[in-house]
Amino acid sequence: MLKGLTRALGTLLALLTLYSLLGFLVLPGIALRIANQQLTQYASVPAHLQRVEFNPFTLELTLWGLEVGEPGKAQVGFERLYANLQLDSLWRRALHLASVTLDAPRTELLFSKNGQLNLTRLFTLPPSESPAEQPASEPFPLRVDHLAINEGYLHFRDLRPSEPIEFLYDSMNLQLKNLSTLADDNADMSLVAKSPAGGRIDWQGSLSLSPIASKGTLKVTDAKMKLWWPYVRDALPLVLQDGVLSLDTQYTLNLAKDTELRLDQTSVQVAPFAINAPDGRPLARLASLKISEASIDLAQQKIRVGKVRSEKLETWAALERDGQLDWQVLLAGEPGKPRTPSAKAKAAPASATPVSKQPAAPAKPWQVLLKDVQTRGALIHLEDRRQKEPVALEVGPLNLSMTGFDSLNGSPFALKLDTGIGKQGKLQATGQVNLAPVSAKLDVGTQDLDLRIAQAYISPYILLELRSGMLSSALNVNLSSVEPLALTVSGNAQVDQLHTLDTIKNRDLIKWERINAEGIRYVHGDAVSIDTIHLQQPYARFIINEDRTTNLDDLLIAQPKGAQAASEPPAARRTEKPLGIRIGRIDIADGSANFADLTLTPNFATAAQQLNGVVGTIDNRQSLPAKVDIKGKVDRYAPVIIHGALNPFNPMDSLDIAASFRRVELTTLTPYSGKFAGYRIRKGRLNLDLHYVITQGQLKAENTVVVEQLQLGDRVDSPDAVDLPIRLAVALLKDTHGKISIELPVSGDLNNPQFSVMPIVWQTLRNLALRAVQAPFKIIGGLVAGGHSQDLSTVAFAPGSSQLSPEARAALDKLASGLKARPQLRLEIEGTSAQSSDGPLLAQQRLDREYQVTWYKILQRRGDKVPANASQLVVSDDDKPAMLEGIYRLRLKQQPPAQWEQLSRDERSRQLRDAVLKYWSESATLQRQLGQDRASSIKDYLVDKGGLEDDRVYFIDTTLGQAQKDGKVITPLHLDAG
Repeated sequence: MLKGLTRALGTLLALLTLYSLLGFLVLPGIALRIANQQLTQYASVPAHLQRVEFNPFTLELTLWGLEVGEPGKAQVGFERLYANLQLDSLWRRALHLASVTLDAPRTELLFSKNGQLNLTRLFTLPPSESPAEQPASEPFPLRVDHLAINEGYLHFRDLRPSEPIEFLYDSMNLQLKNLSTLADDNADMSLVAKSPAGGRIDWQGSLSLSPIASKGTLKVTDAKMKLWWPYVRDALPLVLQDGVLSLDTQYTLNLAKDTELRLDQTSVQVAPFAINAPDGRPLARLASLKISEASIDLAQQKIRVGKVRSEKLETWAALERDGQLDWQVLLAGEPGKPRTPSAKAKAAPASATPVSKQPAAPAKPWQVLLKDVQTRGALIHLEDRRQKEPVALEVGPLNLSMTGFDSLNGSPFALKLDTGIGKQGKLQATGQVNLAPVSAKLDVGTQDLDLRIAQAYISPYILLELRSGMLSSALNVNLSSVEPLALTVSGNAQVDQLHTLDTIKNRDLIKWERINAEGIRYVHGDAVSIDTIHLQQPYARFIINEDRTTNLDDLLIAQPKGAQAASEPPAARRTEKPLGIRIGRIDIADGSANFADLTLTPNFATAAQQLNGVVGTIDNRQSLPAKVDIKGKVDRYAPVIIHGALNPFNPMDSLDIAASFRRVELTTLTPYSGKFAGYRIRKGRLNLDLHYVITQGQLKAENTVVVEQLQLGDRVDSPDAVDLPIRLAVALLKDTHGKISIELPVSGDLNNPQFSVMPIVWQTLRNLALRAVQAPFKIIGGLVAGGHSQDLSTVAFAPGSSQLSPEARAALDKLASGLKARPQLRLEIEGTSAQSSDGPLLAQQRLDREYQVTWYKILQRRGDKVPANASQLVVSDDDKPAMLEGIYRLRLKQQPPAQWEQLSRDERSRQLRDAVLKYWSESATLQRQLGQDRASSIKDYLVDKGGLEDDRVYFIDTTLGQAQKDGKVITPLHLDAG
């Protein structure tokens, strides 16, 4: 019995020893040799497994040191692989591993230029003898209680893109609990992957292999976008300069039937971000972009975003010469590099036709919901390259808010925009916008938008410089359709400090202090209406040139004939409905205008000031004429009244205008009298009443002309003068009060091209003068004025000045008193200047004004705020030498002498200044203007201070006299009776 037991124990120990030898030593050695033989046979690169360990009692298997690849450059390998098999695998019908640990795995994932993956070339496997098609089978039953990957190493490189992509994760740690291929089993998973470049991936959740499903959270921190950007670069020609991406999301994935993927509580942050064009031009810069409270449902094709926050976006965009946006051109493909067709497109034969002729069902569109979007501090650089000189505009800082956006829903979303435009302009917009269909209702406000940006668009058509102009508005914009365009705009707008310059003569053309349009309503394609237009201090200049063209004709640039007409079909031009225009009222306050006629010798010029009045309703769809009521003055003292009604769109159909001019100084009409009468006008005033009525092209005019105290001056040789004794005719036409009263009725058919008003008026005047010469019984004598005991016939002025001295004011006070005591006396003022004493001072004054005007223009071009008038500026002495060069060339119309180039700066400036002063000191125009100013100073004092009626003071044409010994200049005064 004992021997049998001993024998049994011995046998058992022998078996255990044999089992141990086989498990611990023999089997690991055999397995290692077989493994290395297989690696040698099938691996296409050097491959080696260092050691195999197996514990036959605990069923633990450990593999050490696998390396597949060149020594030191292993493409696949690990330091240690540990697995613990459980015995219950025998009766559970599934391979059960209690633990699997993989230490320091290494993987090189490399794509070559032709797209081959290195891992597919590591082994050369024998061809499979199984049938080509096998029925789907259940996955191998496997359960792993705990799977761990410690300090994994992954190196990825892809040479397929135009720029190689390469990144590395050198610390990857994976934990899986209860991993199973059995149906509906879930494993708990966690992954942490770190990159030496600073990026990190954190992945936690559950994982099911049958079916494949997962749920959990994924977090990507500080991922460098440059690592994978070449994939984007090959699809879109955008060069990434900087970009860091962070992502945090909860996800749900299920591949049981169709792919189901949901992302919830997703947040994405990009900070910073910068992209350039291929040529190096900057396209966009972004300090920070944050997307939070977002979700994505792949099955429902829906994206929800709770918040979007953008900080300091800066972008550049340009409109190319062909009218396309540079972003469009860029995204369509780089110039000269057509898009490469896809491999699928290359493989398809050119003659291939679709198998089925049935149209494909439209794909379900994605729905994007944006709850709250905010952009702060954005800056947009815009450029229009279609013009000869590109137009640049900066928009920003721009703040944008958008709430309730739905890409599929027909309901509108709220929009709020607040941005700067240019240097000092502002734009605000708030309202509702809809994308399906496109519509919008916005309240748009602008403030101080610089209109000079329009200069490039004006220059091709007119020689006009827009010196200044600020637009402000408060508008309601209602867009109800895009195709066809249905747009309505209403509200108010105003333009302040508009100033335009004739670039040929460098003179003011049109300007105003403010124009305010109230009650604007524009309906696209139908009509535009304005309730009221307020014009504050408008100004216009109109000149008749020597060749009888006007200054406006000179400014227009000839355009190619038919350029605009050729762009439109003839039928469209014939049937297009004309735009309705209606202006309810135009108010004019303190307007002025300059008029000149250069066909006369000397040239004629006059000015109208203090124009105030109203123009009634103007409507091109109504036949009712607009009422006109305007009052003003010519040359400050002569009142003008214009009233009546006219149809500005068809004046030949209906016009009834009456104009009244009172106390117009006839000396300003000397150029006309010289040309048509052969005499200058020394003295006189004109009262003129005009009444023109046009009804359907039929003219009926009544003109009443009253000339007071007319005195002719020197004779003028003119081929256009009438061959009549004009002096005698004037003397005979005067009544007992020294007046000439003439009635000039005119009537005719304006539809007749042979009919002209002025020849009839002129012939009537000629006949009247002829009848006056033939009626000597109407000769009228004048009165001769007496004098004061004190000599008040002259007024002395200091050289270069039109200011009255205290002595002169005292003398004029006595003169005013005497004239008021003699109401029939009239005073004549003969403005006088003397070149010897006035010239140098006038030149200095003229130079000082030129400095102010030049500095004013410089400030305007720089966009600085300037006063209303250049005379309010103070020019520093340091800035004057730089201006002298331009003043010399502009005014003397010549270049400085070459020898001045050798002079010092101060000496050269002195020479330039002396030359300019000498030129102006000899100017007859300045001398004449000073004489006129002196006459005006005397009249202004007598009227404003002396209380004398202005209609009793006349101007005599100025003269050039001699200065007194003390340098003073004497202005003679003359008395005459009414």
